[in-house]
Amino acid sequence: MNPLDENARHVSRREFFGRSATGLGTAALASMLATDGQAANRIAGLSDVPHFKPKAQRVIYLFQNGGPTHVDLFDYKPKLQAMHGQPVPAEYIGEKRFSTMTGNASGKLMLAPVEPFRQHGQSGAWVSGFLPHTASIADDVCFIHSLHTEQVNHAPAIQFLLSGGEQPGRPTAGAWLSYGLGSDNDSLPAFCVMTSVSKGTSCGQIFYDFYWGSGFLPSRFQGVKFRASSDPVLYLQNPDGMTRRMRRNWLDDIARLNELKLADYGDPEIATRIAQYEMAYKMQASVPELTDFSDETEATLALYGPQVKEPGTFAYNCLMARRLAERGVRFVQLMHAGWDQHGSVTTELYTQCKDTDQPSAGLVQDLKQRGLLDDTLVIWGGEFGRTPFLQGNIDDRPKWGRDHHPYAFSIWMAGGGVKAGFQYGQSDDLGINIASDGVHVHDFQATLLHLLGIDHERLTYRFQGRDFRLTDVHGKVVQAVLA
Repeated sequence: MNPLDENARHVSRREFFGRSATGLGTAALASMLATDGQAANRIAGLSDVPHFKPKAQRVIYLFQNGGPTHVDLFDYKPKLQAMHGQPVPAEYIGEKRFSTMTGNASGKLMLAPVEPFRQHGQSGAWVSGFLPHTASIADDVCFIHSLHTEQVNHAPAIQFLLSGGEQPGRPTAGAWLSYGLGSDNDSLPAFCVMTSVSKGTSCGQIFYDFYWGSGFLPSRFQGVKFRASSDPVLYLQNPDGMTRRMRRNWLDDIARLNELKLADYGDPEIATRIAQYEMAYKMQASVPELTDFSDETEATLALYGPQVKEPGTFAYNCLMARRLAERGVRFVQLMHAGWDQHGSVTTELYTQCKDTDQPSAGLVQDLKQRGLLDDTLVIWGGEFGRTPFLQGNIDDRPKWGRDHHPYAFSIWMAGGGVKAGFQYGQSDDLGINIASDGVHVHDFQATLLHLLGIDHERLTYRFQGRDFRLTDVHGKVVQAVLA
């Protein structure tokens, strides 16, 4: 038999559709290229992005998993103090849905702030005694006291805030920015992630990979997680007997084979694999330098607190975030778990604040003194707040807790084009509902993109016949917080 005919007999169905000029593979490729642009240009970002001059070039998101208690940290409510131990007024609750741990909120007792609040700086921002270091930078940050969301449980609320959808499968904010803007450093990923949790906490959350996923975007845009160790990225070291020159030659040969397959099939995941191999090679040189703190002064290290040299701590990750930012990484996402104080606002909340307060403030101060804060947006906050009413027994103070509260909560931002020493929005006099200038999660996302020069309605990706975006079909830029 003719060898060509023999080969044709053994072509699989998948190969046939992949190779066929009029087949499904080419049709799918044409559809992707119509919306995806030239794959080779994607590493540098889209050609029409940014849409206008950005105020920020990069983002450091200090994400506090578990829902920090806004009424104990940032949102001062004298009436809450006065109503301690009294039932929550029914008119504040209505038909609101809470987690199954609260169920029906009727009759729950109001719980006063655990630590006293004081005003700080020229801005007069109210900050709790839990956070003395954050209080010291009150004139550098913009507080938003009117954020609200739609989910009452952690994973869907985190996913909603980071991706615009409560179910896994959508690109997260870092992936969108990596896709749209690319990176200023070809030796480090555009989107880096680090996680931490306070030691001994009983209220940690799981760090799901989809919190930094690329969803339906090509996987090259997903976050690269750095491990909590002095060796943050696995498999960067060459095995015994392999020199760097040998590694280079080996990768070049693999790249040529992959390029042949890419030309044959047009699968964007092949392009991703080529890019990932090349990035890993470059990171063999860039990561050891990145994690070497020997060039940091003692004064700089002191800004971040005593845990700064301990890999895996929030303090260590904050210093790493600054080093990544000054090297041009677009989006650094630090996730710190342990804020889920259902029965420990009088105990574990102290540890949580001690571990995160000084590093967060130190990061802002460090960026400011280096001239990086003006174009670096720092965000601090969680997926929701905590209930102003008590979860637990009012007579058992060591086990006082607060449940999840999505209807009003606080975050703060610094640098990157937001007003310094500014407060926006208000919750009601008990911190339960929005009283004025509400900021929905999609509004927050639209504002984040705007600060980086992106019109949130124009950064889209076609998937399954629809143009998707981070803000779904919602969102308004909060102009009042822009500097």
